[in-house]
Amino acid sequence: MTTYVITVPGTFTAEVGQETRARLNRALRPVDPHRTRLGDAEDLDPLTVNEDDTFTIRLAVESDSVPHAEEDARRLADSALNAAGLDDTSAPLGPAVITGIDSDM
Repeated sequence: MTTYVITVPGTFTAEVGQETRARLNRALRPVDPHRTRLGDAEDLDPLTVNEDDTFTIRLAVESDSVPHAEEDARRLADSALNAAGLDDTSAPLGPAVITGIDSDM
């Protein structure tokens, strides 16, 4: 298994307050990229929100292949958004992109 750091971009289409952002951060805690060497070295936060309401979710995912890692990341991001009370209309996601690989290979 390889640990991938994956970035999933998105856009908030409605007002998202601090409480919702805090719930989203809590939901992302189990897949926080800080637990990888890359995430720790680059100080990658699981959630970054820009002034224009675009956001970036960064996740650490263990998988046996790139396609599975991207699928898992997308599923985990959707799940975290749902746990925060958001859905695909209030926070649509873009394509998942591998931004790092943390492997002992």
